[in-house]
Amino acid sequence: MSKGLAYFKEVYDKVPGWVQKMHDYSPEALEHYTSLRGGIMNDSALTRKEKDILLVGMNAARLYERSMVYHTKGALDGGATIPELVEYLLVSYLYNGEKALKTATKSLEYALSLKGKEVPDFENNAQTAEELLNRMIQLMEDEDTQFAEEVLALIRSGEEEQLKEKIVSDAVVSRRMKHLLISGIYITELKGKEAGEWMEAARKQGASEAELADVGLICLLTAGIPAWFEASDSLIEK
Repeated sequence: MSKGLAYFKEVYDKVPGWVQKMHDYSPEALEHYTSLRGGIMNDSALTRKEKDILLVGMNAARLYERSMVYHTKGALDGGATIPELVEYLLVSYLYNGEKALKTATKSLEYALSLKGKEVPDFENNAQTAEELLNRMIQLMEDEDTQFAEEVLALIRSGEEEQLKEKIVSDAVVSRRMKHLLISGIYITELKGKEAGEWMEAARKQGASEAELADVGLICLLTAGIPAWFEASDSLIEK
């Protein structure tokens, strides 16, 4: 087995089809991509776990289920807890509303299945933010649901500004990490102006330039080199 195939088998427990096809058509490309991915996903300013769970939130926000699920496993393998995962997933609601929550629920379901828990069938009629978040709380069962329940109460109240402030507040996940996540969402969506504004907001929450650079690099992995263009425009030169 090639180095690239072995790397992805270790990451995902099996060789994903897209990896096998890259190897089949261009083994050299896979070797270069493996080296790039390995370098970016190593512990640096952000840990590998933080990078995986940030990518979960980014991909939930942009409704990209496949990548979200891959990184859900990585986040759990790195030690992420279910309440922590849910907080990152809730940030996606600020960007894409109910559609993001519906995608996010699939990350939670998969995470619980990896922990050996039986996941009840999804209620197809759950469409509103209230219904979807209530579903997530039910799935969490004996996990700490306080933050999710407080968010649900604000959704029910219709207090939009209080809801936004609650979602980005310090809890299991820090305000700093949530600002890094929102920066990453806009970077992956190639919205450089908004990304720059959130990157500056993240700095005010204590994010370092190295952490912001790490966000830009993991965005490159999931959204390609144009994502790095958008991130680099707002990074401070050394």
